[in-house]
Amino acid sequence: AAPAQAGSAPATGSAPGAIAEAAPLAPPAPAQAAETVTNPYGLEALWEQGDAVAKGTLAILLIMSAASWYVIVTKLYEQTRLRRHAREAKNKFWTAGGVQQATQALNPGGAFHFIAQSGLEAKEHHTGLLEHIDLNTWVGQSIQRAIDNVQARLQDGLALLATVGSTAPFIGLFGTVWGIYHALTAIGIAGQASIDKVAGPVGEALIMTAIGLAVAVPAVLGYNWLVRRNKASLDEVRAFGVDLHAVLLGGGNARTAAAKGAPAKIVAVARG
Repeated sequence: AAPAQAGSAPATGSAPGAIAEAAPLAPPAPAQAAETVTNPYGLEALWEQGDAVAKGTLAILLIMSAASWYVIVTKLYEQTRLRRHAREAKNKFWTAGGVQQATQALNPGGAFHFIAQSGLEAKEHHTGLLEHIDLNTWVGQSIQRAIDNVQARLQDGLALLATVGSTAPFIGLFGTVWGIYHALTAIGIAGQASIDKVAGPVGEALIMTAIGLAVAVPAVLGYNWLVRRNKASLDEVRAFGVDLHAVLLGGGNARTAAAKGAPAKIVAVARG
């Protein structure tokens, strides 16, 4: 009986290991979800906790940004339209049989049609007291006034971009100074001057400076870009005005004048 008990002992001792191998491991307990920490010093907090001055400053910056982008987009559209009309004038105006037909071939709402119509009307209505003015001078003045009108329309709105670009950073700086003043005042009243109590409100106030720069930089870049494009467009307009002036004094045949290169010669004779 003793050997039997001794032989059965190993089987009994190996049973716990077999059971442990057969039983699946329990899945680990899920980690607790990290708590979402909201930033108490963002733009939303700046608007909710700011006073009337802070909200007014932020509103002014947003209005200036919207106005500057509106000017940039509209002026870009106008310049693109003017360049398209310039190509149209080169293709249609100088190949017509006369100034009247050439003017009618242009886009009625375009700057080149307006200039051609002004010069044509000046030549046809040189009567009455206007006869005391030399025809060359009268036609030249009429064309120049039309060109000045086109130039004024192209430059309309650029002053706004210059104003926004030069003042937006200072408006943002004012908002920052105002916010820091109120933050330090609140900290002084609470009597807590630790870094965590100071850094948050001061960082929140610095957002105003960042917004001011974000408003000013596109305005400055847009202003410089539009000014360069305006210069190129106005050069084409002035060249058209000079050629038109020469054609009107030379008899009004645009095709003949353009083909013979007469505008420059006629202008030289008229000035001489």
